[in-house]
Amino acid sequence: MSTTPGQPDAGRLYRRYLSAVMLHGHASAKACDLGATDLYALNVLELSGPMTPGELGARTGLTTGPTTRLIDRLEQAGYVRRVPAPDDRRKVIVEPVGKPAGLDQVMAPARQKVGEILAGYSPEQLDVLFDYFDRAARAYEEAADVLRSGA
Repeated sequence: MSTTPGQPDAGRLYRRYLSAVMLHGHASAKACDLGATDLYALNVLELSGPMTPGELGARTGLTTGPTTRLIDRLEQAGYVRRVPAPDDRRKVIVEPVGKPAGLDQVMAPARQKVGEILAGYSPEQLDVLFDYFDRAARAYEEAADVLRSGA
């Protein structure tokens, strides 16, 4: 992204934003006695619903062994359970059944601050922001799929 004189470096600003979000995610996970990948996996399951271990591994960037250990940890903590797939009882589905008790409390300060920021935007500006979030999320998901496929 190019900038004109007097404007901030958009690429640098965006990278700083992404770094801050990731840093907060890591700190939130630690505050809930979880690893960052564990909290990320719970978020993936909450947003996308139950999925196979292979799908969860692909979405978290883990290979088979680490995915199994991740699911074991989350199952032992009471956050997920393994159930037979309804269409093929030989397959297993991982479904969310809980979340860390303190997660909402840990996330509350950031959610409040972001809510205050969003409250300063007009409905039209919010429409643009939410459209961007939706479209950018899809762009990142598609780019990750390309990277995983090696294309």
